[in-house]
Amino acid sequence: MHKPCAVIPVYNHETAITTVVDALLDQGLPCILVDDASRQSCARVLDLLAERDNVQLVRLTANQGKGGAVMTGLREAARLGFSHALQVDADGQHDLQDVRRFLDESRAHPQALICGYPLYDASVPKGRLYARYLTHVMVWINSLSLQIRDSMCGFRVYPLRPTLAVIDTARVGKRMDFDSDILVRLAWRNQPMRWLQTSVHYPLDGVSHFRLFHDNVLISSMHTRLFFGMLLRLPVLLWRRWRA
Repeated sequence: MHKPCAVIPVYNHETAITTVVDALLDQGLPCILVDDASRQSCARVLDLLAERDNVQLVRLTANQGKGGAVMTGLREAARLGFSHALQVDADGQHDLQDVRRFLDESRAHPQALICGYPLYDASVPKGRLYARYLTHVMVWINSLSLQIRDSMCGFRVYPLRPTLAVIDTARVGKRMDFDSDILVRLAWRNQPMRWLQTSVHYPLDGVSHFRLFHDNVLISSMHTRLFFGMLLRLPVLLWRRWRA
């Protein structure tokens, strides 16, 4: 079975979210919006969107962070009977013309996680761009593999069953550490992954919730936890690499 939806975490992106939802609905993709305790002006926009066919709204009373909102959306998607979920950011940075290509790849390989790796334009903040390279190295070390081409791009199609198996049994980061954390933990479980390049620009509504110091500290802490988790799994990971 391949029954996909879109999961969109939303925190104060009232300017861009309608454009994002319109683009997804135009391609026949149901949307699950997760309001991560947004201000009232954004909440009103989300209430209006939730009146549309094929739009579901889940409202969190306290801010959980991007990862917490995504995980809430993935659980809701499974509850509603979907088999796969396309994670999309609410700020309009992802190229939604690629939605059909990602879903086609997922339909052809339903057991695989379909991951985007970004092609940036000039709008990308240089500090964010350079920091990604350090994250790439840490992810390769922590997964003992080069299969993860980019762990920070949040444009991906999750097969819900294996993804929720990780979320329900592991301590996965709830904020900006989520995107990398979940990929490494899925790689530890030998999850098939397929990679498609996609254009990314920053951002449609001029709102970024990335906190340079706080989130970099959070991501560094995540990599430290994953490193020790990798050491515990080292015999299995090395055996798997040797068999491959």
